[in-house]
Formats: sequence, structure tokens, C-alpha cells
Amino acid sequence: MKTLIIGGGPSGMLAAISASTIGDDVTIIEKNNSLGKKLLITGKGRCNITSSLSMMDFIDNIPGNGRFLYSAFQNFTNQDTIDLLNKNGLQVKKERGNRIFPVTDKAQSVLDSLKKEIQKHSNINILYDTKALEVLKKEDRVIGVKIQNHNETKTINADKVIIATGGASYSTTGSTGDGYKMAEKLGHTIVPIKPSIVPLKADVKICKELQGLSLKNIAIKVLDNSSNKIIYTDFGEMLFTHFGVSGPIILSGSAHLVRYKNIDELFNNKKIVLNIDLKPALTQEQLDARILRDFEQEKNKEFKNSLDNLLPQKMIPYIISISKIEPTKKVNSITKEERLRLVQLIKKLEVTIEGFRSIEEAVITAGGVSIKEINPATMESKIVKGLYFAGEVIDVDAYTGGFNLQIAYSTGYTAGKSN
Repeated sequence: MKTLIIGGGPSGMLAAISASTIGDDVTIIEKNNSLGKKLLITGKGRCNITSSLSMMDFIDNIPGNGRFLYSAFQNFTNQDTIDLLNKNGLQVKKERGNRIFPVTDKAQSVLDSLKKEIQKHSNINILYDTKALEVLKKEDRVIGVKIQNHNETKTINADKVIIATGGASYSTTGSTGDGYKMAEKLGHTIVPIKPSIVPLKADVKICKELQGLSLKNIAIKVLDNSSNKIIYTDFGEMLFTHFGVSGPIILSGSAHLVRYKNIDELFNNKKIVLNIDLKPALTQEQLDARILRDFEQEKNKEFKNSLDNLLPQKMIPYIISISKIEPTKKVNSITKEERLRLVQLIKKLEVTIEGFRSIEEAVITAGGVSIKEINPATMESKIVKGLYFAGEVIDVDAYTGGFNLQIAYSTGYTAGKSN
């Protein structure tokens, strides 16, 4: 059987490996001059390969149609991923949050291991610098792909075509939404795409004032103020930027927001609020006692000079400005009510969230080819025989933690081995 795979990212590489093991004549069509370009920037260049959680727990971490992946996850598990890399000379390690990384801390090592496996299969051919223009079909079956290499356009015949083009984020790596157009032309429904695992736009005044400030060991709550519902909570690191907020816990939070009902309307009405607890290890009472001790030790200081041991330097002017406490007031004359107001600000610093940054800045794309039109056991189209999908082009998306890459491996492997 002749199999064409459009896209040489993680899902395309796994599709090629599994298709070749069942004897298919495999060709990867890759628009870049090398495989796995986007893989190299995952995990800030370290590559969060997968998670050590059970495959059932994976589904709980995939708000975007997780149950659709049940069969694919049984076909190729996180342990299968680790075994494949181990077999090709790469050892892995577990870090906080069950995240699996290469011991080298380099995404390049992961890519090298996958390429090493591909090189073992003489029936895998790779066409670099080649763009897939269109998937061709006759009646209800695929018959090939029209490609362009430099200025030459030609058709390659195929019995099976796997679209593994990725999403529309990080377009410089080749993810430019080509797969959506191909699928739509073949009769598939494309669920509108949105950025996920993406920085958030927020109240410009506070963010410009605190731009560049990185906060560690803080707790956040993302709230829907229209219904007083907590959408997301987390603990860790975040960053203020000129446009809003970013950092690991903000990116994770965005994955919850992207599928939240009426999210755009809530953003427009300023109903989504980020509450930041700057001192999550202390209760309000404990924080009040701590501030009281600090004030007693520095009772002759002015308020504006009394918070150095409590808050990051860049945060102090902003907290003073919203505390409504006179900056030059001596701390020994600060009232209990003023002190409690300060405690509440530190425990619940509010930032209004106004939207997502562009899909260009997103780690992954939510939306894509509708799962209703794909057989979950094989990844084959229910509309066109011999057409398969793998990876981010499908309408599935997960939180951070290695889940999205495992989706790519598992769906790619499943599509490759299915006939």
C-alpha cells in the first residue's frame, strides 16, 4: 500500500513509523527543509515529551474532546513513547507535575531519536521543501496528492493519505492551517480555530506598570464574575507584560478559558477576572500578623519604605497606589482598617482579563477537523475512504504538561497502522 503523509512533525513521524512497520510504501511530504521544526521549540526548547500519568488521567487533562482519544491512547501509550525514545538512545526524567523531559534538556535530542527510528525503515521516503497543494479523490476515495517542489507541480498517487499538518500557531515552523483547507475542500467540517495555551490580554494600566515583573510561588484564581464561578485555579509562576499576563500558570489557564461558554462576550463585558494571591502560604490572619511585626520593627519608617521585605520591589509602588494609604504616613500610625485593606490587596490582587493574544503566539490551536467526521478507532475520515487525520489538525486540545504531544504521537501511530 502506498501511503502519503502530509507533515513531518511528531504526528507525521509516528504515522510514518507505524505505517512502515505494516509494510506500507511511505512518503512524508514536508514543506520545510527538515522534520520536526515545531518540536524544537516545545517546552522552551527542552521538549515536555509526555506525562507520567495513566492514560485515563490523560483524558481528564484534555478539555477539547478527550474521550475521542480513548482508542488512540490504548494503541500508543506514554510508555510506548518512552520505550521508542529509549530504544534510540534517549533517556528521560520526570519533573514536577508528572512532566517527562529528555535528560539532555534538549528538544533536539528527542527529534534526533525519532529521526534515528525513521532511518531504520528503508520504506520511508521524505520529500523536503515540498508543499502539498491538494488531496485528490475519485468519488469517495483518495487517489493521491498534488504537490509543489520549488516551481514544479506534480501529482503523487496514493492508496492512503494522512493529513498531519499541525494547527495554525507558530506559523514560522510551517503550521499555517493548510490541513484545514484541504479537509474542508474534501467535505469536512472545520470547528472554528482559536488560540490555546496562549498569553492573555489584560487591564493595560496595571500591566504596563508591572511590565517585566515575574512572580513565583503565587496562587491564582480565574473567575467568571457574571456567575461568581471559579473557572481555574493554579500555583506557580506568572509574568506581567506590556499587553497583559503570561507565564506557565497563565498559559494553562488559557486552555480552560478557550472552551468556556460565551468567553468572548464575557471578555467584552469585563467579567473575567484574575485574582492573584501574592502570599498563598499565609492566611489573612497570618499575613496581618506578619505585617504587624514588620511595622513594629520599622515604626518610624514611612509606609512607602516599609514593604521591602514583603513584596517584590517593582510591585510596591502599585500596591501603595491602590491601598489608599498615604505613602508618607508613618507605619506606627496606620490604622487596623488600613492594614486589613493592605492584607486583602496582597491576598487578592485583581486583574481584569480582556482576551487571548493572537494565534501566532499560541502553543497550540483549539478547533480543527470535527471529531464527528473521524473514526476514533482508526483516525480515518467518515467522509472520504483512505483519508486519515493525526495531531493538532483534529479538534482536540489539552492542558500543558506533555498531553498535546502525546495526542500527536498516539493519533499519528493509529492513523499509520490503520488500513
